[in-house]
Amino acid sequence: MTTPNISRRGDLIQESPIRKLAPMALDAVKRGISIHHLNIGQPDIPTPIEFWDAVKCNMNTVLAYGPSIGIPALRESICVYYSRSGISIEPDHVMITTGGSEAVIFSMMATCDPGDEIICFEPFYANYNGFATLSDVKLVPITSSAENGFHLPPSEEITSRITDRTKAILICNPNNPTGTILTDAEIAELADIVSRFNIYLLADEVYRDFAFDGREHSSILEYPEIAERAVVMDSISKRFSSCGARLGNIVTRNKSLMTAFVKFGQARLCPPTLSQYGATEMYRSMTDEYFSSIVSKYQNRRDILMEELHGIDGIFFLKPEGAFYATIKIPVENTDHFAAWMLTDFSVDGWTTMVAPAEGFYATPGLGLDEIRIAYVLEENRMRSALEILKAGLQEYRASR
Repeated sequence: MTTPNISRRGDLIQESPIRKLAPMALDAVKRGISIHHLNIGQPDIPTPIEFWDAVKCNMNTVLAYGPSIGIPALRESICVYYSRSGISIEPDHVMITTGGSEAVIFSMMATCDPGDEIICFEPFYANYNGFATLSDVKLVPITSSAENGFHLPPSEEITSRITDRTKAILICNPNNPTGTILTDAEIAELADIVSRFNIYLLADEVYRDFAFDGREHSSILEYPEIAERAVVMDSISKRFSSCGARLGNIVTRNKSLMTAFVKFGQARLCPPTLSQYGATEMYRSMTDEYFSSIVSKYQNRRDILMEELHGIDGIFFLKPEGAFYATIKIPVENTDHFAAWMLTDFSVDGWTTMVAPAEGFYATPGLGLDEIRIAYVLEENRMRSALEILKAGLQEYRASR
């Protein structure tokens, strides 16, 4: 007896390159192997105590639905957060989402009809592929280069890819998976393009607080000429080391888009209520000193990465400018195989290191096969240990080939 076929969407949706090796990691743990996780952007910095205190204080008899757009206190506190960077927004410009993932999906769905196109610069956050499949949107990749630090290609190359189905340009700034921060000139260039071609600019600014070496992040919300075209997607996951809270937000001054977002939100009822209470208190309580301390920790880990991998034959990457990721070329033909081998065949004193193969961060077939993404989210000693094991594994893997 045959069974019905699954949907085309279910068949086409891409595996996460970050999570697809998880079964091998579980098998390694069952064999008694401990793993340094450089494959996933899970910070090890404690979630601020203010989150937990606020959740406890709001544990009512009934955990009730909240507003589809998000509780007023959180939306107001996010406005105050942006004001610290000189960006003026109103609560009506903010919608709370179930994670940054929902913010991206809603943004794709509100700006595009089925079959429409969004230009995106690869390598990009791998789940954009899956979000586009869920939204029935086509991502049009423009490849950036490790040799220039994954900055934007010339304007002419971008505009040459715009068609009558193009509805938006999507950026991640600071970038996951590369750590690149776009310059003011690059943001201004994109603002000019979306204005000339009457399309939207979607910006994933989840890592906006993580800028190194004295750099400052520029938000697309700072460009009044694209006020009606700009959509920012954000999350508390990395900012407050609160990945499991599953809480993000969208910011736009476009009333029509916000109306659509709210209707999407009504269809899923509401974002997590308790997490919103915790996020509200974190936004209210976190000081400039808190953010400076976090940036200092990640910059130090970035520097350890540079130090440990410097001068190794066949490895190439430029210094990441922000976020907490690096996309690194390594001297192997297939990093999918190498990353799996590290889990199945290699360990040092009962430890191995897990990395993310970079192929899944591209939409163009065949790219990224010689690259990995490293998330430098471990404290100093564990970072050094993880990288020493990675180097030893790479040496043995190459010798065995």
